[in-house]
Amino acid sequence: MMNPPNPTLTTPASGSNQPVAYPCASAQSPAQAETHPVFNVSSELGDINLFDSDPALQEAVQREGAGWAIDDLKQFGALTGSRDYLYLGYLANKYKPELDTHDRFGHRVDVVHYHPAYHELMRSAFANQLHSLPWVNPVAGAHVARAAKFLIQAQVEAGHICPTTMTFACIPSIRSTPKLVALWQDKILSPQYDPRNLPASQKNGLTVGMGMTEKQGGSDVRANTTVAVPVHQRGPGEGYEITGHKWFLSAPMCDLFLVLAKTDAGVSCFLVPRWRPDGSKNSLQVIRLKNKMGNVSNASSEVEFRGAFGWLVGEESRGVATIIEMVSLTRFDCMTGSTAIMRMGLIQAIHHCQQRAVFGKKLIAQPLMQNLLADLALEYEGALALTMRMARALDQKQLDTDNQHENLLARIATAIGKYWICKRTPNHSYEAMEVIGGSGVMEDSPMPRLYREAVINTIWEGSGNVQCLDVLRAMTKTPATVEAYFKEVSLALGKHALFDQAVERLQAEFQNRENLEFRARNVVDQLAVVLQAALLLQHAPDYVATAFCLSRLGQQGMHNYGSLPVEVDATAIIQRTYQV
Repeated sequence: MMNPPNPTLTTPASGSNQPVAYPCASAQSPAQAETHPVFNVSSELGDINLFDSDPALQEAVQREGAGWAIDDLKQFGALTGSRDYLYLGYLANKYKPELDTHDRFGHRVDVVHYHPAYHELMRSAFANQLHSLPWVNPVAGAHVARAAKFLIQAQVEAGHICPTTMTFACIPSIRSTPKLVALWQDKILSPQYDPRNLPASQKNGLTVGMGMTEKQGGSDVRANTTVAVPVHQRGPGEGYEITGHKWFLSAPMCDLFLVLAKTDAGVSCFLVPRWRPDGSKNSLQVIRLKNKMGNVSNASSEVEFRGAFGWLVGEESRGVATIIEMVSLTRFDCMTGSTAIMRMGLIQAIHHCQQRAVFGKKLIAQPLMQNLLADLALEYEGALALTMRMARALDQKQLDTDNQHENLLARIATAIGKYWICKRTPNHSYEAMEVIGGSGVMEDSPMPRLYREAVINTIWEGSGNVQCLDVLRAMTKTPATVEAYFKEVSLALGKHALFDQAVERLQAEFQNRENLEFRARNVVDQLAVVLQAALLLQHAPDYVATAFCLSRLGQQGMHNYGSLPVEVDATAIIQRTYQV
């Protein structure tokens, strides 16, 4: 069929009402309507197995005692790496939670509404026991298996991880009070996620939140002004009325909250329900949701307690000691979550470079890009090794309370890892974003969300300075923690000259106690990198461990990604990192 002739431009006679005829788009052929072919672009990452594609994670799970969980992790990795599952993370953050303080008739309700994607992620997390595995199956490797699942799930979306973490971490604190264990533990550990707005007694499963921070105190919880008085009698498990505020209360739709308040005896810990035991609404009033730069899917709130009911957890005046068990576990999850952010940013970058060509060859084959990708991969390897080693320490701490080495190591190295891994992640995420280029900063890409989450994790559960001071506190109050640390790193002595020299320098740091607080960041930096190097020298392939030592313990690299020395086998590191 022939194309119709192009209309000609005609000029009407003077005074004519006839329209002027112009060339029209309908006259163009389909080929002419296309401005350019689309080629040399990346594609959406999806339908991969987030466990099978990660050799370092597979090795760590086996090494640290959870080989029995491999099959389950393979299935979970396939689920979480599917395109549909990854898309849930996008939806949960595109549509922010919304707060209704009152219903349309004027009744106080304090209800937060979430997108269905958020609830689906929560349902999946609880069904896969991210909130409960070591408590319901207390066997060797349970914390390791749970950490691996957590790391995989956190690659998909970080907001729902917050209430999942708090529900997991509350158990040691609640177990200090048998009355509360009898009331709530079974439902807290239930694999059923139940988002219905009902009293806890009527639900199939419960979530637990936490409220410590107040406006005037921040990390200094002893400056809190919230007060609690007994309803009838004092003591663990008894009812108190709480009046005050919390500047941050994450996940306000949780069913129970661990909260700090002052009694006559001092700062104490309370378990505050959203509904009173008689089924009426508790006077825990949500003032507003925080407008956060990241962690958007997770509602964080300011609340006021107007005579709210709560049960005392542990002894009066022992609130910080009671809740610190929960805080320690949430800090562990922060380092695990940051490791997950590194992983997702890294595989997004590698996936992009495998498809995009520049200057005549794929980005993955460009020497400078290889340097950067390999360096990002090394950072992930170090973070993963430290995280999974701490998971094994948690297993030992739970199952063998007499194992002093593991208990002491967990005490100091969790704070080290939380500080260092969370601190290294924002720049790691930025570099991965830069690999992708202009498309990486677009909000329909996962990269901006990863970057914002990375910044959040460095602050939550104690900023960098708080973690460094906690390391110093452990060293001062329990000097045996330092002995445990050096015992752990000594396992790698003799494997690399730069490592041996770094250990010597670190030991010299501890000989000088002057201005230790002023030097705390530098000291904890060294503690972190030396411990990561020790683990990699023992367990990673030689080309990984050697590259880590050359770049992190030598004079080149460490604080500037993409500055690996020429001796490094970048190709081997990249190929190991992401296998599909």
